[in-house]
Amino acid sequence: MSFSDLGLSQKVVDAVSAAGYTQPTPIQAQAIPHVLARKDVLGIAQTGTGKTAAFTLPMLSILEQGRARARMPRTLILEPTRELAAQVEEAFIKYAPNHKLNVALLIGGVSFADQDAKITRGADVLIATPGRLLDHFERGKLLLTGIEILVIDEADRMLDMGFIPDIERIAGLCPFTRQTLFFTATMPPEIQRVTEQFLSSPVKIEVARPSSTAATITQKLVATHGKDYEKRETLRQLIQTAVSDSDGNPLKNGIIFCNRKTEVATLFRSLQRHGFSVGALHGDMDQRSRMAALDAFRKNELTLLVASDVAARGLDIPDVSHVFNYDIPHHAEDYVHRIGRTGRAGRLGTAYTLVARGDEKYLQAIEKLITKTIEWEAGDMSSLPERAPGEADEAPRRGRGGERDRKREKPRGGREGREHVRTAREQKIIDAAAASDANGEDATPVERAPRAERAPRPDRAPRAERADRPERGERPERAARPEPAPRREAPPRRDDRRRNRDDDGPTPKGFGDFMPGFLMQGAAIKKD
Repeated sequence: MSFSDLGLSQKVVDAVSAAGYTQPTPIQAQAIPHVLARKDVLGIAQTGTGKTAAFTLPMLSILEQGRARARMPRTLILEPTRELAAQVEEAFIKYAPNHKLNVALLIGGVSFADQDAKITRGADVLIATPGRLLDHFERGKLLLTGIEILVIDEADRMLDMGFIPDIERIAGLCPFTRQTLFFTATMPPEIQRVTEQFLSSPVKIEVARPSSTAATITQKLVATHGKDYEKRETLRQLIQTAVSDSDGNPLKNGIIFCNRKTEVATLFRSLQRHGFSVGALHGDMDQRSRMAALDAFRKNELTLLVASDVAARGLDIPDVSHVFNYDIPHHAEDYVHRIGRTGRAGRLGTAYTLVARGDEKYLQAIEKLITKTIEWEAGDMSSLPERAPGEADEAPRRGRGGERDRKREKPRGGREGREHVRTAREQKIIDAAAASDANGEDATPVERAPRAERAPRPDRAPRAERADRPERGERPERAARPEPAPRREAPPRRDDRRRNRDDDGPTPKGFGDFMPGFLMQGAAIKKD
């Protein structure tokens, strides 16, 4: 089957051929005819299968008829991150050289004025993140009553980042007669509920089992110690081994995923000090720095990219040879998306995951999700080094943007909180009491070792006697203090009601003792 058999317009078919594509992927072959038939579509496919072209190509054919109006876009595509939104804009630019369409990109980190100018001219295609879209709408710069097609891409990522309330509001602002396209890689129960709310009799297209991994990816586990400096040493050795791998898939470039933004910055500086060509990408970076890091990695100017989960969803970097999970993801779905950055478009890929003591439950959840047992590079779970005493499990905490943070637990009050701060002397007393109880004797406290005797002080010379110093026990007579001057009493205030109540007579009314002069004048009497 070719693209010309799917019902696309000739302009779109020519653009796809010029881009070098000859055959559609399974998700494209099944979704495009239903989109052209103006039906709601629910597409479930693993990452890297061409979901973006599955909705951009039929949208271009539909948009050939009609014209956009000022501040009223015709189609709306919602993406969870700025990078994904910019990537979809690049897809429209690549597939629409024969179309005269206006494409507007509304993302954070960019001037409002520039985005508002594009909306004012009229946008056929509006690509946006939910937050920036609602900002423009609340400012009165955008109307959604002309939306013909609404696309919600990477819906499971929208759920992770807390965008579902915003999506519900945006869908309520769009016309009821719109066409809705819903694409996701995983299908948790919350997404199932949202699809029932947004879609009307959708066509469900499932080209792969949800949460499955591509067969072209070789997955390996690597045992390591939980301490940071030892994990970094294990990672550096693993990278050097992958570079010299001549039998399998040698390292061309790779993405290293961490759970926290602080770990991204620390690992980036460590690899940079050891001479690796490396860049960093996480949610706290400004938009210009994020796009510069991605462009340098795409152009092979950087060999390694240390990133948080902001780079785990939907980024189309087709020729990534390796993925390294420096931290095992706390949510099994993230593992599917992370390793999906490699092995794309039928290419070979390799994914390594560093596993330490305490990560067993996360590894079990991942293997249960993908229904596959991941092989160990060397050893197995029993070969994992023991954790240091007092090293506790770190529980994940989900924050906005989809990034995971850990919170250090403080000891609470009570017995549990006191035991781990017990001093050596207290432990010694407890051990002695336990031994005496075992022998049937009363517990006795441990005696403290006697202090070393203090050396006597050398004799000091007597202080020089001062003639003006009085003898001990005698106090000089003090001069009598002068009598304080009498305090002047403040005049009574007229507005002090309490003092008015203490007056002898009533409060005068009218003019009081003052008589105006005009009342003293006599009145002229007219005589008849």
